[in-house]
Amino acid sequence: PNAGWLLGGWFGDDWKHNEIDYFVEEKLAQQHLKPSAPADKADILRRVSLDLTGVPPPQAWADAYLHNDAEGAYEQLVDSLLQSPRYGEKWASWWLDMARYSDTKGYERDVYRNIWRYRDWVIRSLNEDKPFDQFTTEQLAGDLLPDPTDEQLIATAFHRNTMNNDEGGTEDEEFRTAAVLDRVNTTMQVWQSTTIGCVQCHSHPYDPFRQEEFYKMMAFFNNTRDEDTEGEHPNLRQYAPAEQKQLQEIIAWIKSREGDPSANEAKWFMRTLEPKIHPHDFDQFVNGELIDTKWLGIRPEGSARLRNIDLTEKRYLIINYRTRTPGGWMEIRLDDLHGPSIATHRIDSVKQGRRAVAIPVEATSGKHNLFFVFHHGGIKPDQAVADIEWFAFRKGGWFDDLQHRQAALRLINARADETPIVVENTSEQFRPTPIFERGNWLVHGKEVSPTTPRSLNAFPDNTPANRLGLAQWLVSPQNPLTARTLVNRVWEQFYGTGLVETLEDLGTQGATPSHPELLDWLAVRLMQDHHWSMKKLMKDIVMSGTYRQANGFNDLDPTNKWLSHGPAVRMSAEQIRDQALTVSGLLSSKMYGPGVMPYQPDGVWQSVWSDARWVNSEGEDKYRRAVYVFQKRTSPYPSMMTFDGSSRDVCVVRRIRTNTPLQSLVTMNDPVFMEAARALATRMKSTGSGYADQIRAGYRYIHYKEMTDHKLEALEKLYQESLTRYQSNEGLRKTLVGDAKPEDAALTLVASALLNLDESLTK
Repeated sequence: PNAGWLLGGWFGDDWKHNEIDYFVEEKLAQQHLKPSAPADKADILRRVSLDLTGVPPPQAWADAYLHNDAEGAYEQLVDSLLQSPRYGEKWASWWLDMARYSDTKGYERDVYRNIWRYRDWVIRSLNEDKPFDQFTTEQLAGDLLPDPTDEQLIATAFHRNTMNNDEGGTEDEEFRTAAVLDRVNTTMQVWQSTTIGCVQCHSHPYDPFRQEEFYKMMAFFNNTRDEDTEGEHPNLRQYAPAEQKQLQEIIAWIKSREGDPSANEAKWFMRTLEPKIHPHDFDQFVNGELIDTKWLGIRPEGSARLRNIDLTEKRYLIINYRTRTPGGWMEIRLDDLHGPSIATHRIDSVKQGRRAVAIPVEATSGKHNLFFVFHHGGIKPDQAVADIEWFAFRKGGWFDDLQHRQAALRLINARADETPIVVENTSEQFRPTPIFERGNWLVHGKEVSPTTPRSLNAFPDNTPANRLGLAQWLVSPQNPLTARTLVNRVWEQFYGTGLVETLEDLGTQGATPSHPELLDWLAVRLMQDHHWSMKKLMKDIVMSGTYRQANGFNDLDPTNKWLSHGPAVRMSAEQIRDQALTVSGLLSSKMYGPGVMPYQPDGVWQSVWSDARWVNSEGEDKYRRAVYVFQKRTSPYPSMMTFDGSSRDVCVVRRIRTNTPLQSLVTMNDPVFMEAARALATRMKSTGSGYADQIRAGYRYIHYKEMTDHKLEALEKLYQESLTRYQSNEGLRKTLVGDAKPEDAALTLVASALLNLDESLTK
């Protein structure tokens, strides 16, 4: 719909700045309400900066805006904020809740996961205003795009943020399945605002989703290569510069001799080590087993079977193994434990870590069962000859060249930095998708093929029935839910409540939209006019007169459902921390890289078996933005959890705000906030004037305007009482500010009070 026809003039045109205001005006009139007066410049400056970048504006920007009375000053400010690199950091925190991003794997062990490059990809993508349809496609199916870049592969880590269970004795297939189920639920929650999770066990009691349709959706995700392995395969390997140069030389050599297809296949394998086979694909163990359910461990004269392997054109088998009992050897027999041997290999010692070696395989065609037999005459009967992590068959061609084969193996054995990614199974590894009877993954019903629920827009016949096709379906102009979902959630970030309050559910059990026409108009505008630009959508919102209203309370509209005043919402956990560091002058502008560990109380990390420790970051790293703080699922950062942060176990599309005494205890006593208060006091003192002027300066640093006399009087009283106390109690003073003067301690307490004002914690 086009908002141009809305000619309502109930309250005049002075407060209306764009089409949003016409929709809002109509609802206000229906409810016998009036819009509030515009917010003053200082308030709107702080509000829009916190909303768009998550931090207060730089002082130079603030001064320029506050002293610029030109008509376009506000729009110029908005454009500057949207172009700031701080924008991507703020909105990444919002997206990472939905992506369930964490630096650990979850479950009981909850060990480290090297996936921070995905978080950095999100920040970069948001800063460059990557269209949301492309943002979607790269995360759901970046590996299926033509010749995907490293960045597009890293994007697929969206669905590697599922938890991974490394505990010994667990069934990999059980937790692989749990991850796939989570991917179905998360995809439909993030892009469609549907509660499809209950359909895993039975048809939806309210929305028109049948149980069979859940598993048809699951079929889109059921053929990814990851299998809950400890090594989190597949990974994108990112080599050091010297090794990257070697890889480029190998690929160029292959391309010059065998052409692009062979070179591209080799490049793919060297980047991902895929396709490969994991030990849990073996069966018929004789005198052997899966060690800790993860590695193939066979004792002397033991064996294991690998079923139905297509050996056509396969000339080499790469195995990645370790052993501390050299002298054994392995042979591969065809179709039978006593069948012909097609490969043998002497197993040498590996002193540290694992090593990949290439074993020549006799030319064989067709699919066969392979029996791996291990021999060793010099070890105890209960010792394993070796333990093997993975296997990969390779064709001949360039790999026949000894020099380049050895160079490739050196790269495979190099300690490359790895990021878990999503890779599609090959046709040989295809995995059928059954319906789970009553949701039990062990009880399989009929098999189904990938498609979308019938009650939503139809899945196009000319679209590939894989994750790429699903992504295309999600962002199709014929799918109205995706744009509505995005608009609703972005709106909530500005106003504290969405146009539909239930961000997680736009179905029959969700809340009724307060402004349905506005929701649809913004969704259409996002797709058609803005071509999925999130920055343009946000600019529409913040340029409206609705957004620029003062935020005074209206008892006729107590929840601001009808938008009769500007938003007044307590800041998020990340914003509260980042604001304190910003106004105190401590915040580091350093971007990207592994998670950092600012102060947290001793003993928070307690693990039954792991020696993982929280090691406080040094230098500027302890003052970096909250989006970079290390995320541990079983022990999230305490101060942010107190302010309703997410543990990131599952997708969270809406944080429910709470108010508890613990929150005040954090902002008044947590060392991060106390250090910020000390630094703010130092900044206040640098004005060189009396303590009253210093207090005024502290308020201006936070709010960009002068404080009222009433507030100044209260804070002067706090200063005088604190000064008296610290002058008479040296121990108390040293606890707060060390060897600094009592005046510094008193000013620090006032700075802490300024940071704890209700208006300081509200945007």
